[in-house]
Amino acid sequence: MISTAARVLIPSATSFALGIAFAPFLASILYRAKAWKKKAGKGSGIGGGGTPIFDELHREREVSTPRMGGILIWASVLVTALLFLIFAQTLDTFWPALNFVNRRETWLPIFALAAGAIAGLIDDFLEVTRGKGGLSLARRLSIVGGIGLVGGWWFYSKLGVSAVGVPFAAPLVIGWLLIPFFALVTLAIYAGGTIDGLDGLAGGVFAIIFLVYAGIAFGEGQASLAAFAASVAGATLAFLWFNIPPARFYMSETGSMALTLALAMTAFASDALAGGVGVFVLPLVALPLTATVLTTFLQVFWKKVFHKKLFRVAPIHHHFEALGWPAAKVTMRYWVITIIAGVLGLSIALLSRPL
Repeated sequence: MISTAARVLIPSATSFALGIAFAPFLASILYRAKAWKKKAGKGSGIGGGGTPIFDELHREREVSTPRMGGILIWASVLVTALLFLIFAQTLDTFWPALNFVNRRETWLPIFALAAGAIAGLIDDFLEVTRGKGGLSLARRLSIVGGIGLVGGWWFYSKLGVSAVGVPFAAPLVIGWLLIPFFALVTLAIYAGGTIDGLDGLAGGVFAIIFLVYAGIAFGEGQASLAAFAASVAGATLAFLWFNIPPARFYMSETGSMALTLALAMTAFASDALAGGVGVFVLPLVALPLTATVLTTFLQVFWKKVFHKKLFRVAPIHHHFEALGWPAAKVTMRYWVITIIAGVLGLSIALLSRPL
């Protein structure tokens, strides 16, 4: 008999081991293909105009370090899920207990991970082959928003969810508005994916966030969802092993889009569906992503209204870098902040559940 904890920990360890084993092979392919940007920098910022400070800070590494490292993350998770699904259907003993693929808890997170991976991979491929950028921002937002609408429809129509959990209170019933709300939350999380940009930053932050959601799902009795989140965390830690300075490769869009979409689905799956508050605590658990979105918005707003910058560079982690902080200091302090915020979010999620 496999314990619930083992059902969560074994997939996590498996995805980590697969990632570690696969990474050298992936790195050799990406370096042989010279899968990096042909020109450093962003070219133009979200609010229009150039990004000279960012371009100066990143003028060397971006044109010598491959993109598409996010393949390591989603491939490890999907292979882990597929292996356990096959073993569960062909072998007896303990394998059925380790299968975390099921309709109610993980179909949508796995779909979102795969869909984001494919869309992001197309964007990265265009980036490194054309050298003029990948998919336009409008197209990427359309893809993410569309997946968000599909997710909201699935939860509302197929799973019967029409409310959002509120800590220490009754769920807030919003009916069909759950569908557009789901899409808006998904878009907001995706916007936070621009945290990718410093060696080890996104990998460490996302690994901690998914570990926290594994704990939230585990506390809610959602063993399959907890196993999925833990598997993503394990694969992301494998990526981080090779992304710690100096990075062997960058996560780029195929990683950040897959992770942010999967995170949105995981948060909603751990919400009213399980009598929890996974969405309410999301801005806290994912505090660095929240700060990324808010500071980018404030920068654009300040430039439009006051015709000057609020930060030297946005998002704010690049502002600290521009102030002279070593990139490693920014990264590790973000890890610390994510751990503290995650513990607080986990505490709220667990304490708000009825005894």
